[in-house]
Formats: sequence, structure tokens, C-alpha cells
Amino acid sequence: MAKLLELKNVSKTFPGVKALQNVHLDLNEGEVLGLCGENGAGKSTLMKVLTGIYTPDPGAEIWLDGKQVEVKDVNHARDLGLSIIHQELNLVNDLTVAQNLFLGRPGSHKGGFINDRALEERAAELFDRYGMRIDPRARMGSLTVARQQMVEIARALSYDSRILVMDEPTAALTGVETERLFELIRDFVSPTTGLIYISHRMPEIAEITDRVSVLRDGEYVGTVVTDEVEMREIVSMMVGREVSAEARPRTKRLSDEVVLKVSNLSSKNLLHDINFEVREGEILGFAGLVGAGRTEVARCVFGADARTSGDIEVRGKRVRIHNAVDGVNAGIGYLSEDRKQYGLLLDQSISDNAAMATMEKFHTAGYIHDDKIEKIGKEYSKKLRVRTPSVAQLIRKLSGGNQQKVVIAKWLIRDSDVLIFDEPTRGIDVGAKEEIYELLDDLSRQGKAIVVISSELPEVLRVSHRIAVMANGRITGFLDNEEATQANIMELATVGKPVVEGAHS
Repeated sequence: MAKLLELKNVSKTFPGVKALQNVHLDLNEGEVLGLCGENGAGKSTLMKVLTGIYTPDPGAEIWLDGKQVEVKDVNHARDLGLSIIHQELNLVNDLTVAQNLFLGRPGSHKGGFINDRALEERAAELFDRYGMRIDPRARMGSLTVARQQMVEIARALSYDSRILVMDEPTAALTGVETERLFELIRDFVSPTTGLIYISHRMPEIAEITDRVSVLRDGEYVGTVVTDEVEMREIVSMMVGREVSAEARPRTKRLSDEVVLKVSNLSSKNLLHDINFEVREGEILGFAGLVGAGRTEVARCVFGADARTSGDIEVRGKRVRIHNAVDGVNAGIGYLSEDRKQYGLLLDQSISDNAAMATMEKFHTAGYIHDDKIEKIGKEYSKKLRVRTPSVAQLIRKLSGGNQQKVVIAKWLIRDSDVLIFDEPTRGIDVGAKEEIYELLDDLSRQGKAIVVISSELPEVLRVSHRIAVMANGRITGFLDNEEATQANIMELATVGKPVVEGAHS
């Protein structure tokens, strides 16, 4: 089998950080190569070198079809047949889907004006070719994260590349959407093309890849044939240790004291009579298909979205929540599924982001105590193992997993009574996931009332004492963790009837 791509001696240094050290990688024709490693291992950095986003340190070599090339920039990479779908969405929310698809490309303008009709026709043809049901005229910001991800995938496929890199492409997709993506991958890969697939989801790696290469701490660890190894062996290569696959929470609920009570919560477009309670030291998981209303419940409870009816009580006291500030003041912390848009200030430091929800503690008479902010940033960066040379580092320079840890630090510093985690490990590697799970266990032991929303059923089962299942804007059932299985969760998520929670559901 001929080599389509070879990377040799690739190193990349940033101020204070050696991101890559003499990394080697090769991709065969007609192959899907998995690229695995913990956050900060260098996967995305390596792919950005390949696709012209970063310039490597001297001595690096890139070979295509047996010929050495120097990738000058992103456009040159596309001319060479290299395209990438990034982990973090790179879309313009105020433009239409069609405008996003063809932004800056030939034929997108006519006489100095955007030719919207032509773009919409081209977009419709593209979506039809790949079996995607997306309106080309819709404003990008109106789409769900899952549909935005599908637009990113369609855009990358539209370049007719020979080598396609997918960096965590299923992070926001449902099981059905993921299967459709795998069909697209299989259609794309041919004797003249190849694909590099980055994912923390080991079942996906097992299903879609032919070989797997592993990076750890910026260095190449090795490459294995997927069918010849167990996934736990790849995980061990990634983290340098065995990782527990335990599927049940390690702690018991602390008490029967109700910390959060939601009654008859409804919203204009989706939610209908949502009722649930979360007790002291309890982790209540929310499961359901994309569009079921899980995130909408979280946003209404926190005050980020309006509700048409419903009462919210915190520790037995009814609270009036009309906006996010009310939610924070009521003792509720919300970690959004879209950390970049709603959880972080990307051009601010780690310390500033960590202190963001508690700034009143760090200023006196208009004077901001930077030393105290730096101290708290260091404390929680150490607690959560944020990988960074300094808490003065800008958030946008951190990996996705480390960004998520900073969001968690923000609400831990606030010391909220109720913590709502929406997709808490999205884009986080298996080693860091276990750290987040241990953190949830720890917070439970401290008496926090925790809501966890996750599209990964093993994750819901791993962390939750009880599980609320949603479908079509309603809660269709509650399951104690001891009786919960992926099968009965999916039954409630697809065919269940709405229920109202009792005192001990």
C-alpha cells in the first residue's frame, strides 16, 4: 500500500511550551488513520502544521505522494489537496449557511455583490449530495451546534481534497448523525484519498479507523492496527496508565434535602410541564436525543432563556429568575455546551476568566486586586490540572479540555449551590474525562446539587445517581442508576410518555 502522506521530524515551539518534538506520522492511500492522545498531546497542533496554519520548527519534512513539499499557508494546503475540519467551529453566525459554505471562494461574488441565489443553489446541491437536511438560507446562528457541525463537514468535503483531517467531528452529533458521517467518510476514502480522524471516543476509533497513531506530551508514541488491539491498549498508550471504565457513580447521595426544585416549567417553543428535584449531594443526569430539550431546560432554569410558566426553588425558597444575573445570584452555576460563545472570554487570561463570575470579591472602590485574581487562578489551575505555563496565558491558546477546566473553575470559585454541567466533557480526552468525573464525585460529597446533561449514555450512567430522560420537550421518565441501562434510557428517549416526578421518583 503506497504512502499518501508522511510527516517526519515535526517539532513546534510556542513561547514557554514545546508542543511537538520530532513527531512522525504516515497515512496510506485508501486509509482512515486515527490520531489519539490526551488534550495537550499535540494532535491539533500537528494537523495545523500539516494544513498550513502553523509553520513548523526547522527540520520538519512533509511528503505527499513521495515528494517533499513546503506548505506555505491554508490556501496552499488546499491547492495541495489538504483540508481540515476543526474541533472548534469556525463559522460566522450572522451570515447564512450558504454564505458560510463559500465565504471567500471563487464565484461567491458578482460585480462586488454576494450572489446569494447562486450560493444557495450550490449549497442545496452539496447538501443533497451528502444527504444533509439543512436550509441554505438559514442564518448560521439560528442552527443548533450539531447542525453547525454538519455545515463545517459539508464545507470541508466541498473542496474535493485528497487528504481530509477531521478533528473531533462528532462532538455535537447524535448517534444517527454520527452514522451518517461514517457513511460520508467511507464514500470519501478511495485508492487515491485518505483521512485522518481525531477523536476521544474510542468506540468511534474502533469502528471507523484502519490504524491508530498515538501522541503523548507532544511526542510520537506508536502506531497500531485497529483490528489487532483492544481499545484499552490504545488508551494506555495515550495516558501512560490504566484508566477505569467504571460505569456507575462512586458516591451515594448525601441526603434527602431538596436543593433545587423545578415545577411546571414550560417555554414558548419546546418545553412542556417540566418537573424535577435535585437533592443535596445528588447528581441528576439528563439524557435524550438532540432536540429533546435538555439544554433548553438548563438555560431556562439558569435564566439564559425565557420561560412562559413554572416555579424554581433553591433550598426551599422560591426564586425569581428572569435573566442569567438572577440565576447567578440565586446560587445557580451553568456550564454551557458551547464554552467559547457562552463560557469564556477568549482574549482574557486564565485568571481573569476563572474570577469572572465572582469579580465583586476582587475589587474595592473601583480598584481591581490583580494579585488576588492571580492567586485564585493559580489555586484552581493547580486543583484542576490546567496545563499551562502561566495563569496569564490567554484562554484561546489553551486546548479545548483545558478551556473547559477553566469554565469549571469559574463556578467552583463562585461556590454555587446548584451546578448545571451541559456536555461537561465535550472535546475532552479520556484521561481528562476521568478527572472531571472524579471532580463531580468530589462536588457531590461536598453537598452540591448537580445536573449533568450529556449525549454520551455511558457518561450519564457513570456519573448520575438518577437519570431524567427527555423526548420532544417533555420528561418521559426517571431511572435510578441501579436500574438504568442504555437500552431503557433509549426506550424512554424515543417512545416514552411524559411523567411528573414524585417525591422519590
